[in-house]
Amino acid sequence: MTAAPGTAGLSHHGPVGDPQPARIEPAEREGGVHDLLSSRAEPRQQTAWFVPGRIEVLGKHTDYAGGRSLLAAVDRGHTVTARRREDRLIVVTSGAAEDEVVLDLDDPGSRREDDGSGHWGGYVRTVVERLDANFPGRLGGADITITSTLPLAAGMSSSSALVVGLALALIDLTGIAAEPAFRAAITTPEQLGEYLGTVENGQTYGSLGGHRGVGTFGGSEDHTSMLCGRADALVQYSFCPVRHERTVPFPQDLALVVAVSGIDAAKTGAARDAYNRVSLAAWELIDRWRVDTGRRDDRVLADALASGPAARRRLVEYAGDDAYLRGRLEQFIGESERLVPAAAIALEEGDLEELGRLVDESQRGAEDGLGNQVPETVDLQRTARELGAHAASAFGAGFGGSVWALVPTETAEQFAQQWLDLYRTRHPHAAGRASVLVTRPGSCAHRVDVQAG
Repeated sequence: MTAAPGTAGLSHHGPVGDPQPARIEPAEREGGVHDLLSSRAEPRQQTAWFVPGRIEVLGKHTDYAGGRSLLAAVDRGHTVTARRREDRLIVVTSGAAEDEVVLDLDDPGSRREDDGSGHWGGYVRTVVERLDANFPGRLGGADITITSTLPLAAGMSSSSALVVGLALALIDLTGIAAEPAFRAAITTPEQLGEYLGTVENGQTYGSLGGHRGVGTFGGSEDHTSMLCGRADALVQYSFCPVRHERTVPFPQDLALVVAVSGIDAAKTGAARDAYNRVSLAAWELIDRWRVDTGRRDDRVLADALASGPAARRRLVEYAGDDAYLRGRLEQFIGESERLVPAAAIALEEGDLEELGRLVDESQRGAEDGLGNQVPETVDLQRTARELGAHAASAFGAGFGGSVWALVPTETAEQFAQQWLDLYRTRHPHAAGRASVLVTRPGSCAHRVDVQAG
């Protein structure tokens, strides 16, 4: 079967019936976001964007604490198509949902409050309300359709891809990027990624005030990887603020196999508290640091650690007898300060044995320090290594989701099927929802021309 444009080089094993995207043709593949941010940006009558999912190679729960991540955009994602309407309604439909979301810009009462159920309309409302609050009077009516090849609730950040895609489409339709307030705060894809991270978590970004968000206390890793990923490469970023540190070429003879566990990695509804516990632990540590040291300008854990050689010891003291806080602190320090940069260097140098060792250590940190793994993802990581993967790790928010494995390209399809078959045998309760895909790092978000067919 020939892959649809935008998913070239990727195969998928699993339940049939995945939503099929419209046929798309690349347009400004590498320059779309830069063009959007240029001073020449003008409102468009219609637009369409492809926004990739992402694989977090390393960097588990590090971004919102100012740490590092090693990231890849992938060739699966959302295609968001938008056309201007003459009225003031924003009407959004998705190939993955039976209902549509309708927001009346002149009637705040139409913007249904998020009841904690995790309905996808909450993400639509969040983007619309934040843009409307930050850039009053610029939004207009729009018909928006979303098609997707990205597994939902699988840890590949389908929800953040939705936020990014909706924002790009609405900014493109309205010319918001030419607004003085926008240009004063956002001039690069990295800054746009950081801003969209605050759209999702509700925080203020510079002069652009915060507005509720979706209720999760995450960072901007996902949004940055979607806007700044490089084809055939991994990118290393640090956060708070977003800073590009390294681009690592991805070897042509290697592939990434992703196993979707079938255990939803949701960040809404009942799963929200578990997810937020991980991030709130980081905030609690920095709050204790600020109170005790008086360093009110230290916003995140990375700021505290950079203050001097005694910082780590003092932070351990602030964690006290709280075993979770101590484990969370050690996981952050190890992941951000040592494992991410060391793994990038190992891949650059072709030392796959060392890379595997470092990634195994990261996986143990997630299990023991974050406490965000489930038996299914732990077993997937272990069996990938037993089957010969150079490296393997769970990724994303945790509490379900997916595991990536690094394998030779020539045996990737065979490995994927063997890995999936073994998992389904050992975890029959998840067998019907489990799947695998084979991919490589893909390019960042870009405009596409959508044609009928």
